[in-house]
Amino acid sequence: MNPHEPLRVAVIGTGRMGADHVRRIDRVISGARVTAVVDIDAGRAQALAADIEGCTAHTDPAAAMAAADVDAVVVASPGPAHEAALLTAFAHDLPVLCEKPLTPDAASALRLVEAEQALGHRRVQVGFMRRYDTEYVRLKALLESGRLGRPLMLHNRHRNVASPPFFTSSMLISDSVSHEVDATRWLLGHEISAVTVLRPTASAGAPEGLSDPQFVVLETDCGAISDVEIFVNCGFGYQVQAEVVCERGTARIGDGHALVTHTAGRWGGTITQDWTDRFAQAYDDEVQTWVDTTRRGEVTGPSTWDGYAAAAVCEAGVRALEDGGRVAVDLVEKPALYR
Repeated sequence: MNPHEPLRVAVIGTGRMGADHVRRIDRVISGARVTAVVDIDAGRAQALAADIEGCTAHTDPAAAMAAADVDAVVVASPGPAHEAALLTAFAHDLPVLCEKPLTPDAASALRLVEAEQALGHRRVQVGFMRRYDTEYVRLKALLESGRLGRPLMLHNRHRNVASPPFFTSSMLISDSVSHEVDATRWLLGHEISAVTVLRPTASAGAPEGLSDPQFVVLETDCGAISDVEIFVNCGFGYQVQAEVVCERGTARIGDGHALVTHTAGRWGGTITQDWTDRFAQAYDDEVQTWVDTTRRGEVTGPSTWDGYAAAAVCEAGVRALEDGGRVAVDLVEKPALYR
């Protein structure tokens, strides 16, 4: 690729996330353009490509990645399709921004770790966008400064207005808490060694059979504890909050108090209703960073190892949810490529 020319990107998967990335690359960020879109629904891919000059539509990811006008790939297809897409990208030595999950299970994620090691260099940035959110970045910098001493506990709250109709109890762990899994590992710099899931009485607002809310306890290999309240049918808004408790103080993010009003004997503000609003800037910054580093021939951000570690923790969490008790996380030794 020519570092002086825009990065030519194929976007695989044109559902809500993929279409938003197409919009973002085409209209919001700089240094890249969409040259191919891929979806098993040919009509949807063609409709999206028709609005972008020089963009072609495909139903086969391999055909798009073999095209001469593709320098890099965004993978936004459903999780079960990620492994095949990434292995094809590796075969072409293409840099990839892969939406989370890397893959839905630890075994397939480990196969990707091994395949990337065989290349001898990183090719994947996993889409854990919270690492690019301004508040999370400030919290990470504060912890790294050492001003508050060692982190001892991390309290996380993750609430959605309502869950999609296809959501299952295990998806609260694998699709939602996976963000807190990565945030815990990144903020604290620890690996997660065990998971316990507690199930309070299900909310009356949850669909029948859905165990919602859940309380997840993550133990780290350095002795810290991270807990997650996951409540995907809270009914009132979308909230993501985190408070770290350290030896010499605490720090909290996610209160959402950018604007507070006082009027007619009442005070208050608004609560974001959707993740695309809450993390819009984080997604923009994530993709812009990926484009900038890719044009320089670099790969930064959450790695294939991070995707594998999250998958392994979530697998342990699902077992803890289904079987009860504390479940240890089984991780292989971290390869030198990711140290």
